[in-house]
Amino acid sequence: MRAKKPSESRTVMTDMVLPSETNPLKNLFGGELLARMDRAASIAARRHSRRITVTASVNHVAFNRSVPLGSVVTVEAAVSRAFRTSMEIFIDVWMEDRFTGERAKANEAIYTFVAVDDAGIPTEVPPLEPETDLEKERFAGALRRKQLSLVLAGKLKPSDATELKALFISD
Repeated sequence: MRAKKPSESRTVMTDMVLPSETNPLKNLFGGELLARMDRAASIAARRHSRRITVTASVNHVAFNRSVPLGSVVTVEAAVSRAFRTSMEIFIDVWMEDRFTGERAKANEAIYTFVAVDDAGIPTEVPPLEPETDLEKERFAGALRRKQLSLVLAGKLKPSDATELKALFISD
């Protein structure tokens, strides 16, 4: 299976924050943003795998800045690492100030998707070949995040978490 680059999965979705999507403080509902991120991540996973993809987990979400009514929001998603049947998707959320047009990072998230066949059985995905420094950093971090998640779920013994041990134990 041919390795793919993160740029091949890159998905960009831009939309405006409407009144029905805001809380009483006139900021975008967190759940609305989660749904937008899930859709972008799903498209990125599908572009990488060329399979049906399902959300396996939302590993990390950081709501760093409120997104006010009328803001233009851009959700950018790309595969940060591919495993056997799963893919980690890193998502950056950008907000464009409605008055100045200045663009700033508002939030980020990391989702995991699994590729499945028509019967819903997990199926293999192509490997990922990062190119940029940021892609390489996210690629390396993905294995540590996966191992930590497996240790916490009791599916991997801490002694077998090679990437985690490397953070704390020097040779």
